[in-house]
Amino acid sequence: MVSGNGSVRRSVLAAATAFGALLAVTALAPQAGAVIGGTDADEPYPFMATLRDDRGAHFCGGTLVDPEWVLTAGHCVDTRAVAPGDLTVALGDTDRTAGVEYGVREIVTHPDYVADLVPHPTLDVEMLDLREDIALIRLDEPVDARPLELAPAPRPGDPVRALGWGMTCEDGADCPEPPIVLQQLDTEIVPDERCTGLEAGRDHCSEHPTEPAQVCTLDSGGPILQWIDGRWALVGVISRDGDYVTDPNCVGPQVMTGAGAHAEWIGSTVAGGFSGT
Repeated sequence: MVSGNGSVRRSVLAAATAFGALLAVTALAPQAGAVIGGTDADEPYPFMATLRDDRGAHFCGGTLVDPEWVLTAGHCVDTRAVAPGDLTVALGDTDRTAGVEYGVREIVTHPDYVADLVPHPTLDVEMLDLREDIALIRLDEPVDARPLELAPAPRPGDPVRALGWGMTCEDGADCPEPPIVLQQLDTEIVPDERCTGLEAGRDHCSEHPTEPAQVCTLDSGGPILQWIDGRWALVGVISRDGDYVTDPNCVGPQVMTGAGAHAEWIGSTVAGGFSGT
């Protein structure tokens, strides 16, 4: 695991969140809005985590899946640029600036995680090509909150909900700061074909059925939820835009890394108390 200096690390984090942050979600519970198009959280969501850099600034979301482990996107904590001492994790409050803060013991990215910068086919920019975009963060002490259980693979038409403190508009001049209050957005699972660059069986695609609403920059790593048997379960991890080739903006379909598809890796890592890198 290699850590760059502060300015290098921050620039990598900025690129990761800018290139990899689009999503939306819902559930069969009360309907919500979105992160672009979302509404303030109406539940405490004690499993929701904010990842903070060495300045205390939020840069990604995460989900408590074990008392000592938080699940997030691989590109949020790419170990080529981020070391455990570079970040903290806070849980227990829908206020982005509050919550109980924990140190990080180690970061474990999926062994098949890939993040390559590739040329955009039509625009004069580079985009982040992501695969197995999932990672686990081990905290320095257990959290006194109920971890979120993993959901089985969803089906097209299933309602889901996204959570995040990401940007609420696509023009930084209009919303220079992310919201203080956690945002929630209800959307639904759509067929894989609606998203570009999706790994069938490993990722899922979601989209709002009627509104231009979606997750955006700084939402990466956060949860996509589904209401199952009277409680929330984790369907996926916010990863990237689903139509970046034709529309690089945040609204539209989004790709999430499937939680259930990675249950074996998550379970073995947590149970094994991974120690290394």
